[in-house]
Amino acid sequence: MTMDRCAIYNGTVVHRRLKPKSHLLKYQVFSLLIDLDALDAIDNAAVPLAVNRFGFLSFYESDHGDKRKSGLKSWVMEQLSKTDIDIADVRVRVLCYPRFFGYVFNPLTVFFCEDENGETIAILYQVKNTMGESHTYIMPIEANASLPLKHGCDKAMYVSPFTPMESTYAFNIVPPGDDICVSIQQSDEEGPLLNASFIGKFAAFNRTNLRRAILRHPLMTIKVIAGIHLEALNLWRKGVPFFRHTPQPGADTSIIKTTTKETIQSAL
Repeated sequence: MTMDRCAIYNGTVVHRRLKPKSHLLKYQVFSLLIDLDALDAIDNAAVPLAVNRFGFLSFYESDHGDKRKSGLKSWVMEQLSKTDIDIADVRVRVLCYPRFFGYVFNPLTVFFCEDENGETIAILYQVKNTMGESHTYIMPIEANASLPLKHGCDKAMYVSPFTPMESTYAFNIVPPGDDICVSIQQSDEEGPLLNASFIGKFAAFNRTNLRRAILRHPLMTIKVIAGIHLEALNLWRKGVPFFRHTPQPGADTSIIKTTTKETIQSAL
Protein backbone atom coordinates (compact mmCIF):
# COMPACT_ATOMS: atom_id res chain seq x y z
CA MET A 1 0.00 0.00 0.00
CA THR A 2 1.37 3.41 -0.99
CA MET A 3 1.04 6.83 0.62
CA ASP A 4 -0.70 8.49 -2.32
CA ARG A 5 -3.99 8.82 -0.43
CA CYS A 6 -2.29 10.67 2.44
CA ALA A 7 -2.00 14.45 2.47
CA ILE A 8 -1.05 17.54 4.43
CA TYR A 9 -3.61 20.34 4.80
CA ASN A 10 -2.25 23.77 5.73
CA GLY A 11 -4.96 26.10 6.90
CA THR A 12 -6.77 28.14 9.49
CA VAL A 13 -8.84 27.28 12.54
CA VAL A 14 -11.52 29.84 13.38
CA HIS A 15 -13.81 29.96 16.42
CA ARG A 16 -16.35 32.77 16.24
CA ARG A 17 -18.67 33.21 19.24
CA LEU A 18 -21.86 35.07 18.40
CA LYS A 19 -23.47 35.50 21.84
CA PRO A 20 -23.89 36.48 24.62
CA LYS A 21 -20.53 38.18 24.00
CA SER A 22 -18.83 38.27 20.62
CA HIS A 23 -15.40 36.68 20.52
CA LEU A 24 -12.99 35.55 17.79
CA LEU A 25 -10.14 33.03 17.88
CA LYS A 26 -8.12 32.43 14.72
CA TYR A 27 -4.82 30.62 14.24
CA GLN A 28 -2.78 28.77 11.62
CA VAL A 29 -2.26 24.99 11.81
CA PHE A 30 -1.66 21.98 9.63
CA SER A 31 -3.49 18.67 9.77
CA LEU A 32 -2.45 15.31 8.43
CA LEU A 33 -4.75 13.09 6.39
CA ILE A 34 -3.59 9.54 7.10
CA ASP A 35 -4.72 6.47 5.16
CA LEU A 36 -5.00 3.71 7.78
CA ASP A 37 -4.08 1.12 5.17
CA ALA A 38 -0.78 2.90 4.52
CA LEU A 39 0.67 2.99 8.06
CA ASP A 40 3.44 0.48 7.31
CA ALA A 41 4.37 2.33 4.13
CA ILE A 42 4.58 5.62 6.03
CA ASP A 43 6.72 4.15 8.79
CA ASN A 44 9.10 2.60 6.27
CA ALA A 45 9.35 5.69 4.10
CA ALA A 46 11.96 8.41 4.33
CA VAL A 47 9.53 10.96 5.78
CA PRO A 48 9.79 12.63 9.21
CA LEU A 49 6.71 10.93 10.65
CA ALA A 50 7.00 7.95 13.01
CA VAL A 51 4.05 5.58 13.30
CA ASN A 52 3.12 4.13 16.70
CA ARG A 53 6.55 5.00 18.09
CA PHE A 54 8.26 8.08 19.45
CA GLY A 55 9.59 10.64 17.04
CA PHE A 56 9.90 14.38 16.66
CA LEU A 57 6.68 14.09 14.65
CA SER A 58 4.54 10.98 15.09
CA PHE A 59 1.12 9.41 14.58
CA TYR A 60 -0.19 6.97 17.18
CA GLU A 61 -3.31 4.91 16.49
CA SER A 62 -3.93 4.86 20.25
CA ASP A 63 -4.51 8.64 20.25
CA HIS A 64 -7.84 7.95 18.58
CA GLY A 65 -10.74 5.51 18.80
CA ASP A 66 -10.82 3.49 22.02
CA LYS A 67 -7.04 2.86 22.22
CA ARG A 68 -7.45 -0.85 21.40
CA LYS A 69 -4.38 -2.92 20.58
CA SER A 70 -5.97 -4.43 17.47
CA GLY A 71 -5.61 -1.14 15.63
CA LEU A 72 -7.58 1.96 14.80
CA LYS A 73 -9.20 0.63 11.63
CA SER A 74 -10.80 -2.26 13.54
CA TRP A 75 -12.41 0.30 15.84
CA VAL A 76 -13.75 2.27 12.87
CA MET A 77 -15.16 -0.92 11.32
CA GLU A 78 -16.88 -1.73 14.61
CA GLN A 79 -18.53 1.68 14.63
CA LEU A 80 -19.66 1.35 11.02
CA SER A 81 -21.11 -2.11 11.76
CA LYS A 82 -23.67 -0.37 14.01
CA THR A 83 -25.19 1.15 10.87
CA ASP A 84 -26.60 -0.27 7.64
CA ILE A 85 -23.38 0.54 5.76
CA ASP A 86 -21.73 -2.21 3.74
CA ILE A 87 -18.27 -2.27 5.28
CA ALA A 88 -16.68 -4.53 2.65
CA ASP A 89 -13.68 -2.84 1.00
CA VAL A 90 -14.04 0.29 3.13
CA ARG A 91 -10.96 2.48 3.32
CA VAL A 92 -10.47 5.00 6.11
CA ARG A 93 -8.57 8.26 6.14
CA VAL A 94 -8.05 10.18 9.37
CA LEU A 95 -7.79 13.97 9.60
CA CYS A 96 -5.92 14.90 12.77
CA TYR A 97 -3.00 16.68 14.38
CA PRO A 98 0.23 14.68 14.77
CA ARG A 99 2.25 14.41 17.96
CA PHE A 100 5.17 16.79 18.44
CA PHE A 101 7.82 15.38 20.80
CA GLY A 102 5.26 12.78 21.94
CA TYR A 103 2.47 15.25 22.78
CA VAL A 104 -0.82 16.05 21.08
CA PHE A 105 -4.37 17.09 21.84
CA ASN A 106 -7.00 16.59 19.15
CA PRO A 107 -10.27 18.37 20.04
CA LEU A 108 -11.74 16.80 16.91
CA THR A 109 -10.60 13.81 14.85
CA VAL A 110 -12.46 13.25 11.58
CA PHE A 111 -12.59 9.81 9.93
CA PHE A 112 -13.51 9.80 6.23
CA CYS A 113 -14.81 6.33 5.33
CA GLU A 114 -14.78 5.64 1.59
CA ASP A 115 -15.81 2.84 -0.72
CA GLU A 116 -13.54 1.22 -3.32
CA ASN A 117 -14.36 4.05 -5.75
CA GLY A 118 -13.27 6.73 -3.31
CA GLU A 119 -16.79 7.91 -2.55
CA THR A 120 -17.44 9.03 1.03
CA ILE A 121 -19.99 6.67 2.60
CA ALA A 122 -19.66 7.76 6.24
CA ILE A 123 -17.91 10.29 8.44
CA LEU A 124 -17.01 9.77 12.08
CA TYR A 125 -16.40 12.79 14.28
CA GLN A 126 -14.58 11.96 17.51
CA VAL A 127 -14.83 14.92 19.89
CA LYS A 128 -12.59 15.15 22.96
CA ASN A 129 -12.57 17.49 25.93
CA THR A 130 -9.72 18.42 28.25
CA MET A 131 -11.10 16.08 30.95
CA GLY A 132 -10.21 12.94 29.01
CA GLU A 133 -13.73 12.23 27.75
CA SER A 134 -14.70 11.55 24.15
CA HIS A 135 -17.79 11.00 22.06
CA THR A 136 -18.05 9.85 18.45
CA TYR A 137 -20.82 10.97 16.10
CA ILE A 138 -21.33 8.47 13.26
CA MET A 139 -22.74 10.04 10.12
CA PRO A 140 -23.77 7.72 7.23
CA ILE A 141 -23.70 9.56 3.89
CA GLU A 142 -26.40 9.10 1.31
CA ALA A 143 -25.35 7.94 -2.14
CA ASN A 144 -24.69 10.80 -4.58
CA ALA A 145 -24.98 13.37 -1.81
CA SER A 146 -24.22 16.89 -3.02
CA LEU A 147 -21.38 18.94 -1.59
CA PRO A 148 -20.93 20.29 0.96
CA LEU A 149 -22.11 17.36 3.07
CA LYS A 150 -24.51 18.45 5.81
CA HIS A 151 -25.53 16.79 9.06
CA GLY A 152 -27.22 17.80 12.26
CA CYS A 153 -27.36 16.27 15.74
CA ASP A 154 -27.90 17.02 19.39
CA LYS A 155 -24.84 17.75 21.49
CA ALA A 156 -24.06 14.57 23.46
CA MET A 157 -20.94 15.41 25.51
CA TYR A 158 -19.71 18.29 27.63
CA VAL A 159 -16.98 20.10 25.70
CA SER A 160 -16.52 23.62 27.04
CA PRO A 161 -17.54 25.31 30.31
CA PHE A 162 -18.81 28.20 28.18
CA THR A 163 -21.35 26.33 26.04
CA PRO A 164 -24.53 24.63 27.27
CA MET A 165 -25.34 20.96 26.86
CA GLU A 166 -28.83 21.82 25.63
CA SER A 167 -27.76 22.64 22.11
CA THR A 168 -27.33 21.20 18.62
CA TYR A 169 -24.54 20.86 16.07
CA ALA A 170 -24.82 21.46 12.34
CA PHE A 171 -21.90 20.12 10.29
CA ASN A 172 -20.92 21.46 6.89
CA ILE A 173 -18.17 19.36 5.27
CA VAL A 174 -16.11 19.45 2.09
CA PRO A 175 -14.27 16.08 1.96
CA PRO A 176 -10.54 15.88 1.12
CA GLY A 177 -9.56 17.25 -2.27
CA ASP A 178 -7.67 20.34 -3.34
CA ASP A 179 -9.33 21.94 -0.32
CA ILE A 180 -10.90 20.59 2.84
CA CYS A 181 -13.48 22.21 5.09
CA VAL A 182 -14.84 21.05 8.43
CA SER A 183 -17.31 23.61 9.75
CA ILE A 184 -19.53 23.20 12.81
CA GLN A 185 -22.23 25.56 14.00
CA GLN A 186 -23.52 25.16 17.54
CA SER A 187 -26.97 26.55 18.33
CA ASP A 188 -29.17 26.76 21.39
CA GLU A 189 -32.93 27.18 21.49
CA GLU A 190 -32.55 30.87 20.63
CA GLY A 191 -30.38 30.36 17.54
CA PRO A 192 -26.70 30.19 16.51
CA LEU A 193 -24.24 30.36 19.39
CA LEU A 194 -20.83 29.84 17.77
CA ASN A 195 -19.11 28.72 14.58
CA ALA A 196 -15.94 26.63 14.49
CA SER A 197 -14.12 25.70 11.30
CA PHE A 198 -10.94 24.39 9.75
CA ILE A 199 -10.29 25.23 6.10
CA GLY A 200 -7.14 23.83 4.58
CA LYS A 201 -5.22 23.65 1.31
CA PHE A 202 -3.80 20.40 -0.03
CA ALA A 203 -0.07 19.68 -0.03
CA ALA A 204 1.40 16.35 -1.12
CA PHE A 205 2.45 14.00 1.67
CA ASN A 206 6.20 13.91 1.27
CA ARG A 207 9.42 14.66 3.12
CA THR A 208 9.78 18.22 1.81
CA ASN A 209 6.25 19.32 2.66
CA LEU A 210 6.33 17.69 6.09
CA ARG A 211 9.55 19.51 6.91
CA ARG A 212 8.04 22.78 5.73
CA ALA A 213 5.00 22.22 7.95
CA ILE A 214 7.21 21.45 10.95
CA LEU A 215 9.30 24.57 10.41
CA ARG A 216 6.19 26.69 10.01
CA HIS A 217 4.50 25.30 13.15
CA PRO A 218 7.24 23.91 15.45
CA LEU A 219 5.12 24.18 18.63
CA MET A 220 1.70 23.56 17.11
CA THR A 221 0.32 21.04 19.60
CA ILE A 222 1.38 23.20 22.54
CA LYS A 223 -0.26 26.17 20.81
CA VAL A 224 -3.55 24.28 20.49
CA ILE A 225 -3.90 23.34 24.16
CA ALA A 226 -2.50 26.69 25.38
CA GLY A 227 -4.95 28.49 23.11
CA ILE A 228 -7.88 26.56 24.56
CA HIS A 229 -7.03 27.62 28.11
CA LEU A 230 -6.16 31.20 27.17
CA GLU A 231 -9.43 31.66 25.33
CA ALA A 232 -11.31 30.19 28.28
CA LEU A 233 -9.73 32.89 30.46
CA ASN A 234 -10.69 35.58 27.95
CA LEU A 235 -14.30 34.35 27.86
CA TRP A 236 -14.44 34.35 31.64
CA ARG A 237 -13.14 37.93 31.69
CA LYS A 238 -15.89 38.94 29.26
CA GLY A 239 -18.51 37.52 31.60
CA VAL A 240 -19.66 34.67 29.37
CA PRO A 241 -21.88 32.30 31.44
CA PHE A 242 -20.14 29.27 32.96
CA PHE A 243 -21.67 25.77 32.76
CA ARG A 244 -20.41 23.18 35.21
CA HIS A 245 -19.24 19.78 34.03
CA THR A 246 -21.73 16.96 34.47
CA PRO A 247 -20.57 13.59 33.05
CA GLN A 248 -23.14 12.16 30.67
CA PRO A 249 -24.10 8.51 31.24
CA GLY A 250 -24.76 6.18 28.34
CA ALA A 251 -23.11 5.24 25.07
CA ASP A 252 -20.00 7.00 23.80
CA THR A 253 -21.29 7.02 20.20
CA SER A 254 -24.28 8.49 18.40
CA ILE A 255 -25.54 7.43 14.97
CA ILE A 256 -26.83 10.43 13.04
CA LYS A 257 -28.76 10.60 9.80
CA THR A 258 -27.80 13.01 7.02
CA THR A 259 -29.95 16.13 7.05
CA THR A 260 -30.70 19.01 4.70
CA LYS A 261 -29.87 21.83 7.09
CA GLU A 262 -29.03 25.16 5.53
CA THR A 263 -25.39 25.79 4.78
CA ILE A 264 -23.57 26.98 7.86
CA GLN A 265 -22.53 30.61 7.71
CA SER A 266 -18.83 30.77 7.00
CA ALA A 267 -16.71 31.48 10.05
CA LEU A 268 -14.16 33.32 7.94
